[in-house]
Amino acid sequence: MANGYPFLKIEEKWQKYWEKKRLFSVSMDRSRPKYYCLEMFPYPSGKIHMGHVRNYTIGDVVARFKYMCGYNVLHPMGFDAFGQPAENAAIKHNTHPAEWTYKCIDWMRKELKRMGFSYDWEREISTCLPEYYRWNQWIFLKMFERGLAYKKLASVNWCPSCLTTLANEEVSGGTCWRCGSEVELKELEQWFLRITAYQEELLEDLKELKYWPPQVITMQENWIGKSEGVEIYFREKETNEIIPVFTTRVDTIFGATYVVLAPEHPLISKIKDKILNIEEVEKYIENAKQKTKLQRTDLIKEKTGVEVKGIKAINPVNNEIIPIWIADYVLLEYGTGAIMAVPAHDQRDFLFAKRYNLPIKIVIKGKGGKILPEELDEAYEGEGIQINSGEFNGLPNTLAKERIAQWMEEKGIGKRAVKWRLRDWLISRQRYWGTPIPIIYCKNCGMVPVPESDLPVLLPEKIKITGKGGSPLKQVKEFVETKCPHCGKDAFRETDTMATFFDSSWYFLRFCSPRNDKEVFDKKEVDYWMPVDQYIGGIEHAILHLLYSRFFTKFFRDIGLVKFDEPFKSLLTQGMVLKDGKVMSKSRGNIVDPDGIIKKYGADTLRLGILFSAPPEAEIDWKDECLEGAWRFLNRVWRLVENFSSLNFAEEGKDESLIKKTHQTIKIVTEDIEKFRFNTAISGIMELVNELYRVMSEKRLVSRREIKNAIEKVLLLLSPFVPHICEELWEKLGYRESIIKNPWPKYDPELVREEFITLVVQVNGKVRSKIDIPSHLKEEEVKEIVLKDEKIRKWIEGKEIKKFIFVPGRLVNLVV
Repeated sequence: MANGYPFLKIEEKWQKYWEKKRLFSVSMDRSRPKYYCLEMFPYPSGKIHMGHVRNYTIGDVVARFKYMCGYNVLHPMGFDAFGQPAENAAIKHNTHPAEWTYKCIDWMRKELKRMGFSYDWEREISTCLPEYYRWNQWIFLKMFERGLAYKKLASVNWCPSCLTTLANEEVSGGTCWRCGSEVELKELEQWFLRITAYQEELLEDLKELKYWPPQVITMQENWIGKSEGVEIYFREKETNEIIPVFTTRVDTIFGATYVVLAPEHPLISKIKDKILNIEEVEKYIENAKQKTKLQRTDLIKEKTGVEVKGIKAINPVNNEIIPIWIADYVLLEYGTGAIMAVPAHDQRDFLFAKRYNLPIKIVIKGKGGKILPEELDEAYEGEGIQINSGEFNGLPNTLAKERIAQWMEEKGIGKRAVKWRLRDWLISRQRYWGTPIPIIYCKNCGMVPVPESDLPVLLPEKIKITGKGGSPLKQVKEFVETKCPHCGKDAFRETDTMATFFDSSWYFLRFCSPRNDKEVFDKKEVDYWMPVDQYIGGIEHAILHLLYSRFFTKFFRDIGLVKFDEPFKSLLTQGMVLKDGKVMSKSRGNIVDPDGIIKKYGADTLRLGILFSAPPEAEIDWKDECLEGAWRFLNRVWRLVENFSSLNFAEEGKDESLIKKTHQTIKIVTEDIEKFRFNTAISGIMELVNELYRVMSEKRLVSRREIKNAIEKVLLLLSPFVPHICEELWEKLGYRESIIKNPWPKYDPELVREEFITLVVQVNGKVRSKIDIPSHLKEEEVKEIVLKDEKIRKWIEGKEIKKFIFVPGRLVNLVV
């Protein structure tokens, strides 16, 4: 890199300048429109990776662009600093989680600053600090007061070797990721947040999120999972016990040929003495306990089950007696913990029935469809006409749904119902490195919330973490033993800590007033800055983090702290950065180290390379060649300014094509940044640089003022992408103030107006259409427009295009 521009010196110089001038420190200013740009804050793992680089560079371009457009920009950064990895590191390296975390934060902060991101570092927060997690505890207490935080027995993943609970992510193939032991499901008293109190609103308000990716909306809709259907009352034949079954396909009820219960279903223990194969059933139930919910509901794996012999179910619509099975793919907490199986019209039921030789009965006949079970190769799940359905025969199944539901309600054998997939949020963790739950247990007074005046409940610093024996806090006598706030007698503290999703569900609000030690956040600041105008982060957080953040926002609204319903106005989910088609990881040995790239090429080259590689939403398969191209281009820009300073130009003279090109580029780059098309924005700037080189090499009759104006526009347009080199070159042009203090350039609408031509379009030599198109379009762009033309499509539909003949400025002939 010796022959290139001196990036190391330049980047260090301007980073110090920005910090000294407090250029990105921000406060409320009602004279300007506000803009809150936020990227999802990182877990402090020690080093930034290429995913961080991409995410935060995207955010920085948006923030700098809006700054130059006249907005008062809030662009904060902090660290999601609690969590299991720090505890694992403490066990592995025999260190304290706090020590490990703070070292990682210091290192990551240093690396983020080296990237030149425009953060207001004076607003930095770390969720592991008492001044932050104190307010986690305050929020918990407010939820507890309103019945939104509660404790109950729940099934958790339990490692019998490590003697601790595991998150679903820590279970691999049914075994503990740390020791390899078989994981069990265990019942423990756990803390929950009643997010289901907001389920209807969380679903409905998705319609208001006009600037969120459609796939994220769909993912949230599916996770909330509102299902409208009918709860049907099957009965057990001998005991007459009701078995409620929920279905969204009541039109298929006459085709139900067996019932399937969840292994945990209470009916099993209630009529245990009537089950002829109880040992086989209990063995199956015990095996089911060893599986996680994810394993049990895996759509790819073949489903297993066992018939419960000695008991039968009665189908209430036709009094048919059908077998009862237990299968682990049915979960007690979803629906009613029991399903009716209609193998003719549900593919999962069909495969299960085929495996265990269970009866299949067709009750919906599709157009030209089959009516005999032996004719079926798979379940028919489409629409059709009811058959084998009693008085509902001959009805379209869509109409039969309503008629059958009404009939069942009249007969008292079922009722219309709404079920939700969403479950209350389990926040308990038997960990040390998290927010202590502010609850005290007293023999006299029961469960007592810690008084607000006693917050924060501090994590004890002296602690031994082994990874075994449940919560490490249980072993700290000084922490556990306390006095009851009500009666003053001996009591003990809750030793579970909060899931770290709690910390990140409101951090965006804390950024508005991070140093406020009197309240969770300043309402005036939040009224000014919120909601977040642009949120940027990975698609992996599309469900839980975003859903929890929406829940917290609605809770804060209901207690009078905020005036809005949704926290994030616009959302961008960037694609992953891969290497050789695979996710980067140390185990694969395919990590690309940003630190090494910065030392070799500089931060600006890395920023430009990663933005130019692909649109933000797309995955990037990282190639080092993108750095070489970015490096060469930045050196061309550097030489452009140096050459300008050394060349002689006329005092007067205009080059209309250069002026037009400059204004067209301003329009293109402005619109592309607003639509996050950073790669095409950069491409547009490259074209303007090429045009400047042509003008200067051809020594056209153009004044120094016109050349300088075009170069200035290049630097202004390029500065959000590569701020360091643009600051330096701006200074070389004679300006003393930072380039970001200059307004974003505007274009003249008259100069960017397209020149149009009328293109004649022929098919096999005959004129079939005439299209007005911009005169500058290339052949591939013209072809795309022609093939979409309605008049042409009817002449080429279903035919092979053998030739596409393009005569620029005149005609196109399609030979088909």
